[in-house]
Amino acid sequence: MNRTFKQLTAEQRYQIATLLSKQFSQKQIAEFIGKSASCVSREISRNKMYSGKYDAANAHQYAVFRHQTKHKHTNFNTSVQLQVDHLLQKELSPEQISGRLTQEGTPIVSHETIYQYIWKNKKQGGELYQYLARKQRGRRKRGNKTAYRGQIPHKISIEQRPEAANNRARFGDFELDTIIGANHKEAILTLLDRKTLFTKLILLESKNALQLSQQTIKTLKKYKPYLHTITSDNGKEFAMHQAIAKELDIQYYFTHPYSSYECGTVENTNGLIRRYIPKKSSFEHLTQEMLNKIENKLNNRPQKKLGFYTPNEIIKAIFNNDKPILNRIAFIT
Repeated sequence: MNRTFKQLTAEQRYQIATLLSKQFSQKQIAEFIGKSASCVSREISRNKMYSGKYDAANAHQYAVFRHQTKHKHTNFNTSVQLQVDHLLQKELSPEQISGRLTQEGTPIVSHETIYQYIWKNKKQGGELYQYLARKQRGRRKRGNKTAYRGQIPHKISIEQRPEAANNRARFGDFELDTIIGANHKEAILTLLDRKTLFTKLILLESKNALQLSQQTIKTLKKYKPYLHTITSDNGKEFAMHQAIAKELDIQYYFTHPYSSYECGTVENTNGLIRRYIPKKSSFEHLTQEMLNKIENKLNNRPQKKLGFYTPNEIIKAIFNNDKPILNRIAFIT
């Protein structure tokens, strides 16, 4: 009979107890249950009661307790902690750290363990938690009629957007949104590809629809052969959507009224941008060079949705037709 080195089951312990009561030798018991004689001897020695009798129920409880309380091996040693500290300071999330290092072949613990490490550090007076992204905020109520933003003529509803765009099946389906500075003066235009999370940030002098359309066309024109659709919310700054669609030869779609969360990918990215540019900040001294640095950070962050590749790595793979990488991310939705 083949012998395995797996832990004994409760059933095997009951078999041992029964065979012992019938005066079977340890060698005979071992042959019967498919274990080595040393395994059976060790089991009886470790898990017998104080009286010296081997009872299967008690033996199994002893074994389970010992297994639960024994020291567990972990990869989260000092060396890995230093790596985590370094990557947190580079503004990667615990999930991104775990996924990226695993992809690179470095043994690493789960992102849950990294979070526990961060909170333990905080309780001890550490500052690692400050490198995490934004904290969770309460959701805004949807459908607030006082937030009415005006009508835009000739809109095409997101309901008509093709499935390829809905399913993130290709590069070239962009979401647009704006971030407004203090006193509603300057603005940031965020353009984000739904599949690759590739992001472009443009500084605007205001939310003027003409300037926004011109900058959108200028920024995306170099990708024109790859473009398919653009989606935005119903802000009046997107009123010149027809000019954008015509110049870029794409279809332009709008979310349902009061439902900007339907462009949730770009909204989430704007939340990350607020990490560098907090709410109520004045954009008076903000420059395009400063936005370029933020854009570069976003495009070089490993993303779970991209198999922990970065948007820049995926864009490069698309332009170079790098099929091994593209095949790995073909499942992204």
